Amino acid sequence: MGLGNDFVVTHRQFVLQAIPPMPSGNVSTTTITPPQHKSSPSARLWLGGLLQSRTLIVPTWRGWALLLVLTSFVVCVFGRSLCAFLSVQDSVPGGVLVVEGWVPAYAARQTLEEFRRQPYQGIYVTGEPLEEGNPYIGFGNYADFTAAKLQQAGAPPGSVHAVPAPFVGKDRTYTTALFLKKRLEAEGISLAKVNVVSIGPHARRSRLLYQMAFGSATRVGMIAIPDRDYDPDHWWKTSAGVRSVISEAIAYGYARLLFRPSAE
Repeated sequence: MGLGNDFVVTHRQFVLQAIPPMPSGNVSTTTITPPQHKSSPSARLWLGGLLQSRTLIVPTWRGWALLLVLTSFVVCVFGRSLCAFLSVQDSVPGGVLVVEGWVPAYAARQTLEEFRRQPYQGIYVTGEPLEEGNPYIGFGNYADFTAAKLQQAGAPPGSVHAVPAPFVGKDRTYTTALFLKKRLEAEGISLAKVNVVSIGPHARRSRLLYQMAFGSATRVGMIAIPDRDYDPDHWWKTSAGVRSVISEAIAYGYARLLFRPSAE
């Protein structure tokens, strides 16, 4: 019994002597923590995992203000020149002079002046049927209507040719250009040069569609008669100018990017 107590005491003394004494003063301790895996941004799932929520970075009010200033600058710089861009002037005198039949009377008169200045083979007027209720419905179509105006304005006999096209729900300019091409081919008229007269911002789209209809072998020129319903240099100041320029810009974008001619 005494031996057992002596053994316990001796064992405890050995353990105490084996542990070195702690140094006095400030002691820095280091806490060891188990490694943690870096978690990815939490994403809450919705509708059984079909949708998830994420953190979205959006501009501050300063960022929105800067975007507004930059957008206004772009609109002011490019918007002012939009009408001029659409109202392309790129004449190729000679060959055939074409005028779109829906143009107003003052554009028809300027077409006749152009015909007298240059050696054209003739004036060809394109157009689709007149709408119901039009006071000039007796002419049947815009081609015959504007051809009559040119003859009344003093066009030389036999120089004006009406080329009517059927009604189509869309792509009217392209359709009238196709009918003109077929007419010229049937009459044996050279397709080397075609000079088209149109109104203001409609001009660039007309040139594009006529070029598509006639093909790369034909040089398609363009004469844009300024629209008298508004000031082309300040088109954004009137509702007529805004309607005309914006609608033609959209239509030109469609013709340039999305329109695909059907095989003929």
